[in-house]
Amino acid sequence: MQARTLQTWIARRMAIRQRLERVCTSYLLFLMVVTKKHSLEEAARFSGLHKAQFCKMLQSHAKIAISTLESLSKKQAKQFAKPLHDLKGLPWKMAILMDSTLQHRASLHPENAKKFNHGKGYVIGHQWTNIVLILNDMLIPLCPIPYYSKQYCLEQALEYQTEHELVVDYLSHLHLEDSIGSYDPRDVIVLADSGYDDKKIENTIADKHWNFIISLGKTRSVKSETLYLTTPTSRAWCHIATFFRNHRRLKWTTVRVMTNGMKRKRMEFRIRHTMGYLRYVGQVQLVCSEPKKRPDGRRKY
Repeated sequence: MQARTLQTWIARRMAIRQRLERVCTSYLLFLMVVTKKHSLEEAARFSGLHKAQFCKMLQSHAKIAISTLESLSKKQAKQFAKPLHDLKGLPWKMAILMDSTLQHRASLHPENAKKFNHGKGYVIGHQWTNIVLILNDMLIPLCPIPYYSKQYCLEQALEYQTEHELVVDYLSHLHLEDSIGSYDPRDVIVLADSGYDDKKIENTIADKHWNFIISLGKTRSVKSETLYLTTPTSRAWCHIATFFRNHRRLKWTTVRVMTNGMKRKRMEFRIRHTMGYLRYVGQVQLVCSEPKKRPDGRRKY
């Protein structure tokens, strides 16, 4: 009874057709529920509707969903951007987080499915890149980036782009002024894992005068400030793992982080850092970190 009342309350505040009210409100309520898996089958089990109804709704109203998400994101960003203050423990006021999501599939038969190397082996499924904006410790989702396989692009007469090319295009056309008004680019930090360690992505961020913290692959070429000034541009580069092995004199600094959640734990890391140059990008601060208690094989750059 309470769920039905809540559905009626949500439906009255949404400008949607009457025949879509139950499907749309049921799906929204399902997305609010904390669960390990948000799938169409789980949504059908949660609401008592057939999963085909959710599939048809999402497939037939994709453009409406995208435009609605954009307007909601901008509206929420404008609301939280008014009293802008520094993020917790960080010298920046806005953070843009990027990460990829895979929806697993049992075979390659579903449309647009592809085999991905996801760190711990190959995974078959659909992929998209999630982009979120953090303002005043509030997380605001932006429109995700869908990834289309070569076969799907060929069938749909679309231009194929890699995930990195899609991210570069997205960031190039991401105008935060539309969401938060005028701002200082130096107040923005972009955070991403090593899956987005690409010179084009990093240069796109730098061209916007934003900051970035991106995990580097072990084979990325770097150079110290001294060598950069005293050697030819094409020489004396080395892998970042080799770089920090050759700079063991850099002092380790301990960093303690408290985790959130029911069981608060203290995590300890040790880091060493120095200014240097990242090949094809420019001057950056190079950081090496590892867990203080279990350093073997867990070093990040």
